[in-house]
Amino acid sequence: MKTKAAQAQIWFVTGSQHLYGAEALKQVAENAQLVAKALDSSPSIPLPVVYKPILTGPDEIRQLVLEANSDPNCAGLVLWMHTFSPSKMWIGGLSQLRKPFAHLHTQANRDLPWDTIDMDFMNLNQAAHGDREAGFIHTRLRLGRKVIVGHWSDPETQKQLGDWARVARGWADLQGAKLCRFGDNMRQVAVTEGDKVAAEARFGFATNGYGVGDLVKVVNEVSDSAVADLYTQYIESYDVAPELQKGGDRYSSLVDAAKLELGIRAFLESGDFIGFTTTFEDLHGIAQLPGLACQRLMADGYGFGAEGDWKTAALLRFMKVVADGTDGGTSFMEDYTYHLDPQKPQVLGAHMLEICPSIAKSKPKMEIHPLGIGGKDDPVRLVFDAPAGPALNASLIDLGNRFRLIVHEVDAVEPPPMPNLPVARALWECKPDFKTGIAAWIYAGGAHHTGYSYSVTTEQLRDFAEIAGIEVVVIDQDTKLDSFKNELRWNDLYWHLAPGIRGS
Repeated sequence: MKTKAAQAQIWFVTGSQHLYGAEALKQVAENAQLVAKALDSSPSIPLPVVYKPILTGPDEIRQLVLEANSDPNCAGLVLWMHTFSPSKMWIGGLSQLRKPFAHLHTQANRDLPWDTIDMDFMNLNQAAHGDREAGFIHTRLRLGRKVIVGHWSDPETQKQLGDWARVARGWADLQGAKLCRFGDNMRQVAVTEGDKVAAEARFGFATNGYGVGDLVKVVNEVSDSAVADLYTQYIESYDVAPELQKGGDRYSSLVDAAKLELGIRAFLESGDFIGFTTTFEDLHGIAQLPGLACQRLMADGYGFGAEGDWKTAALLRFMKVVADGTDGGTSFMEDYTYHLDPQKPQVLGAHMLEICPSIAKSKPKMEIHPLGIGGKDDPVRLVFDAPAGPALNASLIDLGNRFRLIVHEVDAVEPPPMPNLPVARALWECKPDFKTGIAAWIYAGGAHHTGYSYSVTTEQLRDFAEIAGIEVVVIDQDTKLDSFKNELRWNDLYWHLAPGIRGS
């Protein structure tokens, strides 16, 4: 997928000091290069890991931080204290760091050489307390970070670092990014509103509105040859209904849908947007609600939010970048309706049209059906079922004084046949159970629009919240409603005081 963070890399930064002499520092550098090279070659870490010269004093630490801040390709730093690196010399640099960082608590050797260990070995390999010194100053400065513990050769350690690196890449993609809103949000809806200024200051992306007429102009300029080329892609990628194929009595509707896709794509590419929103209450000059276009653009990595929901569009884009290159799929989603069988309550997730085919369990069908909303021509859409498996829903909301990220872990199940529901859909069961999970979501203020994913993990969304400095609450197998409600109350107090605490 195309991303602003296509050249993203992680800098591997090692701390030491001059107390141990030149020979020790030479060995520290050699070991650090070995570790960085091993991490760089790990298949679990999707970003290049770039070795940086060891740091032994405050001036060089500050200089490296300034270089990291100004380098658009630096998505984040991994910090490791090979020896004891007095942390006061890190204050000046870390106080100015604007990039995410992970604190890797490891050491060069995995096993201790019991028969030969001496004080020279101990002095050289003392990350056990060197990293504790570093951890103190990180905590004292109230720095959000990821702490990863384990030997650098351990596959689990590498996976943890790789999962975090994906989050850092997603964060880098948001910095300076732009979201396009075609029209406004759905009228009188609260949760799709929000403070775009606060969001840009907090997350780094800008959201601006564009008239639907500007889009219509681009759509009307789409050439017949471009439509013909796209039609070929449709035929190759999907089971296209006969009436939508050339010669079919609804082929003109497919042409309209193709023009919408090509027009929106051209508009987004010309403005370098990473995501967009539409609303069925602002379709003047558009033949049909752009369902197929939204589905296919999401499949290419664009963030999307229906009804003007720009926060979900941004969150979905972030999740798409995190998940890029992994199995599963990630989509815009809505908790649409319930199956309230007391023995097996379930949630049917769908939307009017706009569910991403990255979560399709089989080849999607391209169909056309009436849509009793929006007042436009029948829209073309992709119809499919999502697969069974562990998944999650995530919602980003604006509470006025802060943003809250809500994550709900679910188990998707195979949907039964629904011959009269011609939309893409997913069916899931809630953790820890239906009543607790749904009540917790509502107490937390979770929106009806979400980012739904089989590949992004709860831990990665926690890491995102840590980097962004926002609240996160998780609904999972261990959630108990009374404790969850108390957590929300305590969070209200903490996030009221947090700016003062973090600044002290």
